[in-house]
Amino acid sequence: MSAPSSHALAENPSSPKGDNASGPTKPVPRRSARNSPITEPAWVRYTLIGIALAFVVLFLVLPMAAVFTEALRKGSDAFIEALKEPDAWSAIRLTLLIAVIAVPMNLVFGVMAAWAIAKYEFKGKAFLTTLVDLPFSVSPVVSGLIYVLMFGAQGWFGPWLQAHDIKIIFAVPGIVLATIFVTFPFIARELIPLMQAQGTDEEQAAMVLGATGWQTFWHVTLPNIKWGLIYGVILCNARAMGEFGAVSVVSGHIRGQTNTMPLHVEILYNEYQSVAAFAVASLLALLALVTLVIKSWVEWQFEHDQKAAAALPPERPLAPRTL
Repeated sequence: MSAPSSHALAENPSSPKGDNASGPTKPVPRRSARNSPITEPAWVRYTLIGIALAFVVLFLVLPMAAVFTEALRKGSDAFIEALKEPDAWSAIRLTLLIAVIAVPMNLVFGVMAAWAIAKYEFKGKAFLTTLVDLPFSVSPVVSGLIYVLMFGAQGWFGPWLQAHDIKIIFAVPGIVLATIFVTFPFIARELIPLMQAQGTDEEQAAMVLGATGWQTFWHVTLPNIKWGLIYGVILCNARAMGEFGAVSVVSGHIRGQTNTMPLHVEILYNEYQSVAAFAVASLLALLALVTLVIKSWVEWQFEHDQKAAAALPPERPLAPRTL
């Protein structure tokens, strides 16, 4: 008698599978999600979801809606006039200028710091990592006072700067320095764990194959860190445009010259110009929403690339050629 075919065995799971089969095989029952011991009861899940949604609505959605409601309380004409006012327009331009200067500088410094910390071993590495985290632990007001102490009229370099007619404090350079200080960790902190997880194998392979340092960075390292780099740039830009504490100390609150958008909102609100204050604040909130949308798109794109890479079939070695 001939052995049962594999097709017959597939159609009849209870049939013996060879001489060593002791009996019919039973299908293994699948444990449903409801019967899983690690799944909480439905009321627990719904309670946690409800608390999270209530928290988001109460502390995020309602304040954001209130800002736009107050900004448009007297109509769209008043809203547009508040943004067209010369001091408001100057604050908008200065905020964008600070972001355009600070973000690229932090991009360069952050990549360099992350590269040094993740790819090399040297004395003082732990100290350099601590310095990268320093702006997270120092109050922005304190960081602004540091620059006043260094570059102010009575500071360490104040007399020399005055003798050469160089203005840093109560001018745009001081605002740029303070913004760079408080936003420096965002890009570096996104790249350091990513680079450490990737290791140095690909870079070493590229160097062995004859690639230069720039070619290795451009064609090997940069493609591997591009999503983390974009994510860090987005966070850095959002903080640069919304920074208040450090900028408030070094700016001098000169209307039309050193007031950024957050500072201009404070001045308008203190002068009881609520509609104008909320109009500028709504523009800041709108920029934050745009940043959030871009951030979500970057995260989605990164997950999409990860799933696409995981779905690729494993590489097979080439078959030897026959003569």
